[in-house]
Amino acid sequence: MKSDYLIVSCSLNPDSNSRKMARAAFDLLNEKGGAEWLDLRDYELPICDGGAAYSHSNVEIVAQKIRDAKCVLMAVPIYNFDVNAAAKNLIELTGRAWTEKVVGFLCAAGGKSSYMSVMGVANSLMLDFRSLIIPRFVYADGSSFDNESVSDALVKTRIEELVDTAITLTEPARQAKRANPA
Repeated sequence: MKSDYLIVSCSLNPDSNSRKMARAAFDLLNEKGGAEWLDLRDYELPICDGGAAYSHSNVEIVAQKIRDAKCVLMAVPIYNFDVNAAAKNLIELTGRAWTEKVVGFLCAAGGKSSYMSVMGVANSLMLDFRSLIIPRFVYADGSSFDNESVSDALVKTRIEELVDTAITLTEPARQAKRANPA
């Protein structure tokens, strides 16, 4: 199913808190018209080597999903004050697919002090691919989750605000496409 909105769960951990935030955003977007789900656990991707890795069949699949979207919300775990390696590898492998996308972040970390950890990736997307970065990141530590979902009311509200902002920023592109179909 193609959608203007793509939720990318970047954690490879089966008990991921960032995936719980991704699911919450995905459910909200589906209530408001639809979204596509991309879980990196479902696509074995090679490590970007600057060469042969780009021709891997799964790279083309995930790159096409990103190209088809107008807005990508990335749910990322934070390790060592940065987004996880799988998220960075995805961006390295798919490069230009990120051009002029609206991009938002849902971040799960072990503690409260890494809240600016997505800035390196956000700056790269913005400068390298002219992505429009939603300045409303969602950041949560382990106390915001129960076994199944997001349990913190403030984090749930921030996810709703991120989704609403994503829709607001993406809608002009959707209207332009309807007016000028290619």
